[in-house]
Amino acid sequence: MQSIRDITDFIFLEDTPLPADVILLAGSNRREPALRAAELYLAGLAPQIMVSGRYSKETGHFVMAEDDPYLGRLTFDTEADFMSRVMTDAGVPASAILRDDTATFTLENARMFRQMLEASGSLPRRALLCCQAFHARRCRMYFEYVFRDTNIEFRVCPAVTRQISRDSWTKTGEGLETVLGELRRCGEQFAWMLTPEDF
Repeated sequence: MQSIRDITDFIFLEDTPLPADVILLAGSNRREPALRAAELYLAGLAPQIMVSGRYSKETGHFVMAEDDPYLGRLTFDTEADFMSRVMTDAGVPASAILRDDTATFTLENARMFRQMLEASGSLPRRALLCCQAFHARRCRMYFEYVFRDTNIEFRVCPAVTRQISRDSWTKTGEGLETVLGELRRCGEQFAWMLTPEDF
């Protein structure tokens, strides 16, 4: 069905990783994006990882995924705390990770990354953006919006979470609800971001 293929190609955005100045890891309570960021770092594609995330506004505290290996063994205050531990356990040195523990949604992640990068004295030419696969399009939309007055090239390097992938999302109710919800939010949120002056 062509409409399904079009939605899949739009939502499940993925770029080929290229050498970059920094890896940006958007907040999540899932370990897969952190492992993807660690993989890119350990492959030598960027010298630094920035991770941002507090916890969902809906929960008001960090909630670990029910299938996470740390569950029952470790506790974390924030998404950034959790994801940093996942990355260091995967072999990333703590000195290569910069953290923001305040952002509670993706647009705030992007804004905090901008503050952190500007505080470092320079903006990158290229950044690798790690997020959940079904969130890839909206994530890049936010980052392009926050950095719209720059020439940063964002390359999205997502990770499949919750078994929701470009090949499987139509096969479960959770997949359909999640992906179609992302599609709806892309339109709703782009509407308040853009003005005729942006073109």
